[in-house]
Amino acid sequence: MVGGALDRGGDKINSHTHVHEGEILTIATQPAVTVPRTTTIMSTVKMMLTHGFRRVPIADAGTQQLRGLIVCRDIVDFLCGGPRHSLVTDRFGGNILAAVNEEVREIMQTDVSHLYTNSSIADALDLMKEERIGSLPILDKGDQVMAIVTEQDFMRLIAATETGASIADYMSTKVVTVEPDVDIGTAGKLMVDKGFRRLPIVKNGILLGIVTAFDIMQFLGSGEALTKGAGKIDDALGVTVKSLIGQDVIWTTSDQDLGEAARMMTTNHVGSLPIIDNDILTGMLTERDLVWALSTLK
Repeated sequence: MVGGALDRGGDKINSHTHVHEGEILTIATQPAVTVPRTTTIMSTVKMMLTHGFRRVPIADAGTQQLRGLIVCRDIVDFLCGGPRHSLVTDRFGGNILAAVNEEVREIMQTDVSHLYTNSSIADALDLMKEERIGSLPILDKGDQVMAIVTEQDFMRLIAATETGASIADYMSTKVVTVEPDVDIGTAGKLMVDKGFRRLPIVKNGILLGIVTAFDIMQFLGSGEALTKGAGKIDDALGVTVKSLIGQDVIWTTSDQDLGEAARMMTTNHVGSLPIIDNDILTGMLTERDLVWALSTLK
């Protein structure tokens, strides 16, 4: 059963954005790329990697009616010991090669919050904040998926805008980190248990990189997870997280304006910024923090 939209109007978020009823399509990605429920898990992952998507709506092939949603963290849940992991362990005895050929309907979210094309930007902000979610499919009057709005869309909305609000007011200060020699399975399970999408990798107080849910999904989609130990899930997840470190860490300080932080994140195609003050990791600013900030700057 797909969840319903909130039928309410929203206030203007601030004087810079000038939002009005029905303006959600001015920032949403359209048309939305969807996949049917019968697509395999592996094919869905590869499509997401090809397009650089962290989430994709699941819709009927003919009617394009919304049936579910799959996000990176669902893939981590499936691989690394969340509720979806039973598909690997119970049905296929730990054989990831077999499990990834199951249909995506087996692990997709089915209770999906959404909005309609006549919704406002403030509607989306309020609902994403209330539900603590990173995206909302946008439907037409016939419940067909027309677009999707994400945290990245809001990040682009304020990029390089002087908001008058500093990172210090909105960043998360209780940062959970992992050592570089922690295996992917352990890191992924920590993400699932804590509801995180990323973990800083730290050794001797030095920030080495960040591992994200997208990185773990890429580990699966690249085929590397399928070749370890003839496809046995425990062997696949024994690889250390330091092997997933890619680009150099982009960071900033807590006194930076939120608009400049959003510009840095947009320019560098990252979903978070480590906050380093006086050579110490003091916090993390994420796309979700920006959504939270925007919802309060009304």
